[in-house]
Amino acid sequence: MPLAQRLSLDQLDDAVALLRAGEVVAFPTDTVYGLAALPGDEKAVRRLFTAKRRPPEKAIPILLADVGDLPKVAANVSPPARQLVEKLWPGPLTVVFRRAPSFRSAGGGENDTVAVRSPDYEPARELIRRAGGALAVTSANLSGKPAACTAEEVLAQIGRRIPAVVDGGPTPGGTESSVVDCSRDRPALLREAALARTVLEKAALMRIF
Repeated sequence: MPLAQRLSLDQLDDAVALLRAGEVVAFPTDTVYGLAALPGDEKAVRRLFTAKRRPPEKAIPILLADVGDLPKVAANVSPPARQLVEKLWPGPLTVVFRRAPSFRSAGGGENDTVAVRSPDYEPARELIRRAGGALAVTSANLSGKPAACTAEEVLAQIGRRIPAVVDGGPTPGGTESSVVDCSRDRPALLREAALARTVLEKAALMRIF
Protein backbone atom coordinates (compact mmCIF):
# COMPACT_ATOMS: atom_id res chain seq x y z
CA MET A 1 0.00 0.00 0.00
CA PRO A 2 1.41 3.45 -0.88
CA LEU A 3 2.52 5.95 1.72
CA ALA A 4 -0.48 7.39 3.50
CA GLN A 5 -2.12 10.36 1.83
CA ARG A 6 -2.47 13.48 3.97
CA LEU A 7 -5.92 14.97 4.25
CA SER A 8 -6.54 18.44 5.63
CA LEU A 9 -9.30 18.99 8.14
CA ASP A 10 -11.52 20.62 5.51
CA GLN A 11 -11.59 17.29 3.67
CA LEU A 12 -13.51 15.39 6.31
CA ASP A 13 -15.98 14.10 3.74
CA ASP A 14 -13.11 12.33 1.96
CA ALA A 15 -12.11 10.65 5.21
CA VAL A 16 -15.73 9.63 5.85
CA ALA A 17 -15.95 8.16 2.35
CA LEU A 18 -12.92 6.01 3.09
CA LEU A 19 -14.42 4.86 6.38
CA ARG A 20 -17.68 3.94 4.68
CA ALA A 21 -15.69 2.03 2.05
CA GLY A 22 -14.28 -0.17 4.81
CA GLU A 23 -10.92 1.55 5.24
CA VAL A 24 -9.20 2.85 8.37
CA VAL A 25 -8.24 6.51 8.81
CA ALA A 26 -5.95 8.29 11.27
CA PHE A 27 -7.06 11.67 12.63
CA PRO A 28 -6.20 14.06 15.48
CA THR A 29 -8.15 14.14 18.73
CA ASP A 30 -7.77 16.25 21.85
CA THR A 31 -5.18 13.79 23.21
CA VAL A 32 -3.23 11.91 20.52
CA TYR A 33 -3.86 10.82 16.93
CA GLY A 34 -6.44 8.05 16.67
CA LEU A 35 -6.90 5.24 14.19
CA ALA A 36 -10.55 4.74 13.29
CA ALA A 37 -12.92 2.28 11.64
CA LEU A 38 -16.69 1.95 11.53
CA PRO A 39 -17.51 -0.16 14.60
CA GLY A 40 -19.96 -2.45 12.79
CA ASP A 41 -17.62 -3.19 9.87
CA GLU A 42 -15.83 -6.41 10.82
CA LYS A 43 -13.34 -6.31 7.93
CA ALA A 44 -12.45 -2.68 8.61
CA VAL A 45 -11.91 -3.32 12.31
CA ARG A 46 -9.73 -6.28 11.41
CA ARG A 47 -7.67 -3.91 9.23
CA LEU A 48 -7.36 -1.62 12.24
CA PHE A 49 -6.00 -4.44 14.41
CA THR A 50 -3.55 -5.42 11.65
CA ALA A 51 -2.30 -1.87 11.00
CA LYS A 52 -1.61 -1.30 14.68
CA ARG A 53 -0.43 -4.87 15.37
CA ARG A 54 -2.86 -4.83 18.26
CA PRO A 55 -3.50 -8.12 20.08
CA PRO A 56 -6.97 -9.37 19.06
CA GLU A 57 -8.05 -9.86 22.67
CA LYS A 58 -7.74 -6.10 23.37
CA ALA A 59 -11.06 -4.41 22.61
CA ILE A 60 -11.22 -1.15 20.66
CA PRO A 61 -12.74 1.89 22.44
CA ILE A 62 -15.66 3.80 20.96
CA LEU A 63 -15.50 7.56 20.35
CA LEU A 64 -18.76 9.48 20.27
CA ALA A 65 -19.49 12.74 18.51
CA ASP A 66 -22.01 13.86 21.10
CA VAL A 67 -22.43 13.06 24.78
CA GLY A 68 -26.15 12.56 24.17
CA ASP A 69 -25.33 9.47 22.10
CA LEU A 70 -24.10 7.56 25.16
CA PRO A 71 -27.36 5.59 25.68
CA LYS A 72 -26.89 4.10 22.20
CA VAL A 73 -23.75 2.25 23.30
CA ALA A 74 -23.88 2.01 27.12
CA ALA A 75 -26.37 0.62 29.63
CA ASN A 76 -26.83 0.89 33.39
CA VAL A 77 -24.89 4.14 33.72
CA SER A 78 -24.17 4.49 37.44
CA PRO A 79 -24.43 7.80 39.33
CA PRO A 80 -20.60 8.18 39.60
CA ALA A 81 -20.26 7.47 35.87
CA ARG A 82 -22.94 10.03 35.10
CA GLN A 83 -21.11 12.61 37.24
CA LEU A 84 -17.88 11.91 35.35
CA VAL A 85 -19.54 12.23 31.97
CA GLU A 86 -21.48 15.37 32.83
CA LYS A 87 -18.42 17.15 34.26
CA LEU A 88 -15.54 15.86 32.12
CA TRP A 89 -17.01 15.12 28.68
CA PRO A 90 -16.11 16.05 26.08
CA GLY A 91 -12.55 15.58 27.26
CA PRO A 92 -9.59 13.25 27.83
CA LEU A 93 -11.52 10.65 29.82
CA THR A 94 -12.44 7.13 28.72
CA VAL A 95 -15.14 5.42 30.77
CA VAL A 96 -15.88 1.70 30.72
CA PHE A 97 -19.62 0.91 30.86
CA ARG A 98 -21.83 -2.12 30.55
CA ARG A 99 -22.55 -2.41 26.84
CA ALA A 100 -26.06 -1.64 25.62
CA PRO A 101 -27.57 -4.92 24.33
CA SER A 102 -28.48 -3.28 21.02
CA PHE A 103 -24.92 -2.06 20.35
CA ARG A 104 -22.40 -4.28 18.61
CA SER A 105 -18.82 -3.45 17.70
CA ALA A 106 -16.58 -5.77 15.75
CA GLY A 107 -13.72 -4.56 17.93
CA GLY A 108 -15.42 -5.55 21.16
CA GLY A 109 -15.65 -9.28 20.64
CA GLU A 110 -18.06 -10.92 23.04
CA ASN A 111 -17.34 -8.41 25.80
CA ASP A 112 -20.36 -7.13 27.70
CA THR A 113 -18.52 -3.89 28.43
CA VAL A 114 -17.50 -1.01 26.20
CA ALA A 115 -14.93 1.77 26.67
CA VAL A 116 -16.32 5.13 25.53
CA ARG A 117 -15.05 8.68 25.13
CA SER A 118 -16.11 11.95 23.54
CA PRO A 119 -13.09 14.03 22.48
CA ASP A 120 -12.88 17.74 23.30
CA TYR A 121 -11.87 18.68 19.77
CA GLU A 122 -14.59 19.82 17.38
CA PRO A 123 -12.92 18.65 14.11
CA ALA A 124 -12.65 15.14 15.56
CA ARG A 125 -16.27 15.17 16.72
CA GLU A 126 -17.39 16.47 13.32
CA LEU A 127 -15.59 13.60 11.59
CA ILE A 128 -17.26 11.12 13.96
CA ARG A 129 -20.61 12.84 13.47
CA ARG A 130 -20.38 12.63 9.68
CA ALA A 131 -19.40 8.98 9.94
CA GLY A 132 -22.54 8.12 11.90
CA GLY A 133 -21.92 9.36 15.43
CA ALA A 134 -19.62 6.61 16.71
CA LEU A 135 -16.27 5.21 15.62
CA ALA A 136 -14.06 2.41 16.86
CA VAL A 137 -10.83 4.28 17.64
CA THR A 138 -7.48 3.36 19.14
CA SER A 139 -4.26 5.36 19.24
CA ALA A 140 -2.57 5.63 15.83
CA ASN A 141 0.72 3.95 16.68
CA LEU A 142 2.14 0.46 16.69
CA SER A 143 1.23 -1.45 19.85
CA GLY A 144 3.85 -0.88 22.52
CA LYS A 145 5.29 2.20 20.80
CA PRO A 146 4.83 5.85 21.86
CA ALA A 147 1.53 7.48 20.97
CA ALA A 148 1.60 9.72 17.89
CA CYS A 149 0.94 13.43 18.44
CA THR A 150 1.56 14.59 14.85
CA ALA A 151 0.69 13.29 11.41
CA GLU A 152 4.41 12.82 10.80
CA GLU A 153 4.64 10.47 13.78
CA VAL A 154 1.66 8.50 12.48
CA LEU A 155 3.28 8.23 9.07
CA ALA A 156 6.56 7.06 10.58
CA GLN A 157 4.91 4.24 12.51
CA ILE A 158 1.99 3.03 10.39
CA GLY A 159 1.97 5.21 7.27
CA ARG A 160 2.43 2.28 4.89
CA ARG A 161 -0.37 0.34 6.57
CA ILE A 162 -3.23 2.82 6.16
CA PRO A 163 -4.64 4.81 3.22
CA ALA A 164 -5.06 8.24 4.83
CA VAL A 165 -4.14 10.57 7.68
CA VAL A 166 -6.19 13.66 8.49
CA ASP A 167 -3.35 16.10 9.18
CA GLY A 168 -4.42 18.62 11.80
CA GLY A 169 -0.99 19.47 13.12
CA PRO A 170 0.13 18.57 16.67
CA THR A 171 -2.64 17.33 18.91
CA PRO A 172 -3.74 19.82 21.60
CA GLY A 173 -3.27 17.41 24.52
CA GLY A 174 -0.42 15.11 23.60
CA THR A 175 -1.22 12.70 26.44
CA GLU A 176 -3.51 9.69 26.30
CA SER A 177 -6.86 9.78 28.07
CA SER A 178 -7.34 8.59 31.61
CA VAL A 179 -9.49 5.45 31.91
CA VAL A 180 -12.04 4.70 34.64
CA ASP A 181 -13.98 1.44 34.84
CA CYS A 182 -17.57 2.22 35.85
CA SER A 183 -18.99 -1.16 34.85
CA ARG A 184 -18.63 -2.48 38.41
CA ASP A 185 -20.05 -1.47 41.77
CA ARG A 186 -17.23 0.97 42.57
CA PRO A 187 -15.29 2.97 39.97
CA ALA A 188 -11.73 1.74 39.36
CA LEU A 189 -8.91 3.77 37.83
CA LEU A 190 -7.36 1.73 35.00
CA ARG A 191 -5.05 4.44 33.64
CA GLU A 192 -4.08 7.78 35.16
CA ALA A 193 -2.94 9.95 32.27
CA ALA A 194 -4.39 13.24 31.01
CA LEU A 195 -6.60 13.59 34.11
CA ALA A 196 -5.25 13.01 37.61
CA ARG A 197 -6.97 10.78 40.16
CA THR A 198 -7.83 13.81 42.30
CA VAL A 199 -9.65 15.45 39.39
CA LEU A 200 -11.56 12.26 38.65
CA GLU A 201 -12.56 11.71 42.27
CA LYS A 202 -13.76 15.29 42.61
CA ALA A 203 -15.91 14.89 39.50
CA ALA A 204 -17.31 11.49 40.57
CA LEU A 205 -17.99 12.73 44.12
CA MET A 206 -16.43 9.56 45.52
CA ARG A 207 -13.17 7.67 45.91
CA ILE A 208 -11.96 5.82 42.83
CA PHE A 209 -10.00 2.64 43.51
